[in-house]
Amino acid sequence: MSEQRETAIFAGGCFWCMVKPFDTQPGIDQVISGYTGGHVANPTYDQVKRHETGHTEAVKIIFDPEIMSYEKLVSIYWQQTDPTDAMGQFQDRGDNYRPVIFVKDDNQRQIAEKSKQALIDSGKFDQPIVTQIEDVKPFYEAEEEHQDFYHKDPARFALEESGGREEFVKKHWQKPVSK
Repeated sequence: MSEQRETAIFAGGCFWCMVKPFDTQPGIDQVISGYTGGHVANPTYDQVKRHETGHTEAVKIIFDPEIMSYEKLVSIYWQQTDPTDAMGQFQDRGDNYRPVIFVKDDNQRQIAEKSKQALIDSGKFDQPIVTQIEDVKPFYEAEEEHQDFYHKDPARFALEESGGREEFVKKHWQKPVSK
């Protein structure tokens, strides 16, 4: 295992649902739920939920690039979201749930743009691909109760997953991301 670590930040609806798909992959050290893209420092969950901060719920992934490539992370990301829905994901509605790939440098931007174009070219979706690719902005960790939520409250997590995400993933991606 290398000593080098990279970070990736993705927004794809409720951050509770974005942790498990990455957390269960090899080469992932940590997946942190948080907020990014807004205009208020150190926002709270309640502020973000009330649309007072401009932030989007997101996950920050710390990974070993020798085991898990950024390209693979982007591929996993697409398979967790509805890239045709700009104003939320599944039952979670509003700009604080919008789909965004936040890139930290030109390399990540090129990978994300190429992947997005490949998805567009694939014709997999009838609607336009509206997921944004934006520069990384300050990332604020969410409160402790929101970290590793699928472990802490499996029943509520299952309820959240049943809000359309799981069915969408099965319908559009045919099989789940390999573990």
